[in-house]
Amino acid sequence: MFALADCNNFFVSCERVFRPELNGKPVVVLSSNDGCAIARSNEAKRLGIKMGAPLFQIRDIVNKHDVTIFSSNMQLYADFSRRVRMVLREYAPHIEVYSIDEAFLDLRGIDNKDFDAFAKNLSSRCRRLTGIPISVGVAPTKTLAKIAAELCKSYPKLRGGCYMHREEDIVKVLKKTPIEDVWGIGRRSTPRLKERGVTTAYDFRQLSRDWVQRNMGITGVRTWQELHGIPAIGFESIQEAKHSICNSRSFASEIYSLDELSKQVAKFATMTAEKLRSQNSVCGRLTVFAATNRFHSEELQQYGNISIPLLEPTDSTIEIVRVAREALSEIYVRGVGYKKAGVIAMDIVPRSALHVSMFSAEDNERHHRLMQAIDNINQITGKNTITIASAGGDNILTRSNYRSPRYTTEWNEIPVIK
Repeated sequence: MFALADCNNFFVSCERVFRPELNGKPVVVLSSNDGCAIARSNEAKRLGIKMGAPLFQIRDIVNKHDVTIFSSNMQLYADFSRRVRMVLREYAPHIEVYSIDEAFLDLRGIDNKDFDAFAKNLSSRCRRLTGIPISVGVAPTKTLAKIAAELCKSYPKLRGGCYMHREEDIVKVLKKTPIEDVWGIGRRSTPRLKERGVTTAYDFRQLSRDWVQRNMGITGVRTWQELHGIPAIGFESIQEAKHSICNSRSFASEIYSLDELSKQVAKFATMTAEKLRSQNSVCGRLTVFAATNRFHSEELQQYGNISIPLLEPTDSTIEIVRVAREALSEIYVRGVGYKKAGVIAMDIVPRSALHVSMFSAEDNERHHRLMQAIDNINQITGKNTITIASAGGDNILTRSNYRSPRYTTEWNEIPVIK
């Protein structure tokens, strides 16, 4: 058996932990620069607020129905995600983190267990210990487990847990599951399937394996098998290292100064180096890009990017920031207002596979020890306690007029009880 633990309206639920008066009221969380809705409470959904709707388009609904809006607070959400995972690990020997708000649990080898009670107990304990409501679906395959977890959100009587294993129950649920909601069915496949009369997960299951393989390849066959109750999607308890790492942002307003833009790019480069070290990797190539606001068509448009191979692969913030700033100077155009920029680490390999020349081995080891010391200090005393001077002391220039405090990760924002 497999289980999927899915946090309900995760970003909204994180905000409600410290604002319980918002339970039962419409809440929306916005994207970077307070651009569009990326999370909505059920109450906000019922008001007709769509995912991805720009704030200026829903302003009338927000004002009329007193909708509470928040800027995205990723530090808070990431910390709550970590806390939820700690609870999940109490219930299963292995978990696979699928996204910030979802994780699979490997229940194979656990026999003679009441999985319905297991799912409900896990949901209840997570809510009690973290404040986050989760839906837990248990089924013979990962795809069916995701469908079972979705059922919990639609039927409160399930009390956050659903064990879906009997054939008659699976058939009944699949007949009500739209084909576009099935994990593994992409946007490109959906129109073609509907043309063939496949509108539900059950319809897809009724197709022949040969047709699925001819038209959708091995990925489609795996989904088809999973819907038949045959496990076909592997379980990855160890998260695979990323093959590329990108850090980018859109700015609150256009940046014209090379010095200011360099500070922002240095921040992105610092974040990139930290992520490399967190997965024990080094990169051999760095790409830097900067772009103007494409919606301001009356202004001069510019998109520059450059990819630079490093002399030797590295995870050093010092080296990555230096190369990123040099790359930016190559693509920067004076007089242009830049709205977005970013840094991408490529050609990533494990640090254990790193081979350096005899002339740079000492410098490489010294940099590595220095980076470890900085990471340890920042982890203990707070993010960016120690940082590169060229990145400046200010935050990234994004708009977040509605951000809540980072209650659990910043000492000066811890809630005070009076």
